[in-house]
Amino acid sequence: MTTLPAILGGTPLRNQSFPPRRTMGAEERAAVLAVLDSDCLSGFIGAAGVGFLGGPQVRAFEAAWAERYGFRHAISVNSWTSGLVAALGAVGVGPGDEVICSPYTMSASATCALFWGAVPVFADIDPVTFCLDPVAVAAKISPRTRAIVAVHLFGHPADMDGLLAVARPRGIAVVEDAAQAPGASYHGQPVGAIGACGGFSLNYHKHIHTGEGGVLVAEDDEVAKRLQLIRNHGENLPGEWPGDGSSYCSFGGNYRLTELQAAIGLAQLQRLDGLLAHRERLAAHLSARLAAHPGIIPPVVAADCTSAWYVYPIRYEAEVVGLSRSLFMRAVNAELPAPRDFEATPLVAGYVRPLYLNRIYQERRAFAHSHFPFDLAPTVRYDQGLCPVAERMYERELLLCPLVREPLTIQDVDDFASAVERVLTHAPLIRERLGDG
Repeated sequence: MTTLPAILGGTPLRNQSFPPRRTMGAEERAAVLAVLDSDCLSGFIGAAGVGFLGGPQVRAFEAAWAERYGFRHAISVNSWTSGLVAALGAVGVGPGDEVICSPYTMSASATCALFWGAVPVFADIDPVTFCLDPVAVAAKISPRTRAIVAVHLFGHPADMDGLLAVARPRGIAVVEDAAQAPGASYHGQPVGAIGACGGFSLNYHKHIHTGEGGVLVAEDDEVAKRLQLIRNHGENLPGEWPGDGSSYCSFGGNYRLTELQAAIGLAQLQRLDGLLAHRERLAAHLSARLAAHPGIIPPVVAADCTSAWYVYPIRYEAEVVGLSRSLFMRAVNAELPAPRDFEATPLVAGYVRPLYLNRIYQERRAFAHSHFPFDLAPTVRYDQGLCPVAERMYERELLLCPLVREPLTIQDVDDFASAVERVLTHAPLIRERLGDG
């Protein structure tokens, strides 16, 4: 007789907790101590001189990142949110412009436009990659469109050829939000600087991290100068930029990485290729286990692309399995140990609510006493139903598995797959006993 699923009182398949990530080691400790011994925790100055580009650790970290993946320029920042703000400023976004964004991403991928007085315009996503759909983007183009923010969601590249085919003939800049996709490639090119510029997050939850931080990348020298200016109080350098950058005048902020963070980043960067290879092995194994099960659609990696596997996205068909998404998720999670945090959670439903449904867009108010910049674009809408694919993924279809990470093993992934299979086997009984849960 087959053992009952845990949600119906059976014994869970696994009781041992999934091992936690351990992100800091001897290399990071040694790097930090060396910086402390140097007594230089930040080498930046907000004025002309060598210190305008940071201290020795910052410059070494940027050079190492650029060399590792073949970027002409890498510019570190204190967060990827800061990086997105700098990127839109560097490509010339300003008040009254429109920036086409994904509705299915972290909020800063859209609010970065508001920092420059521009208006986010949301286009729908592709149901396979969960990234911006170029056809949907083309339908949102207006005379005011200045930039497109292409998010490489969950580590998979967006359709850059399709997006650039829409953008380049119209003089629209494409900025790549590769926060979740370090080392991912699109048709043999590393993501990040296929468009005008882009970059990566160094937040704690990312593949490698410095606690908080980010790295911008660019191929164009002038764009890189603009990024460096915005990062470090660019208003202090009128006419003094090496090579005469006086043609671009911008105010900036303090978006600078510290020497301690850069030293940690240098140590972390040496591990990135190995971490990506490990996640690829786990994801490939999991896909092989799940591919034959109706109602469970494993992620697809587009031809001539690689994914960084930030998480493992699954499309779930409730009508095929016979269980609501919520009940299926609860049943799978019941077979496995209670998680300590997100990264040990077997399944999470929906990702984020489409951004345009958030209060800031519904009330068209980004600032306390003004409707600016939304009042500059009264025809831009944020109604429910605006992006039906994104809404469907959020409400009904998408499940995320964070277990394709280090230091998990093939056996850990097998335990998750076995939990899914047990629930699928007993789906009729679970529905009979619990209904819609």
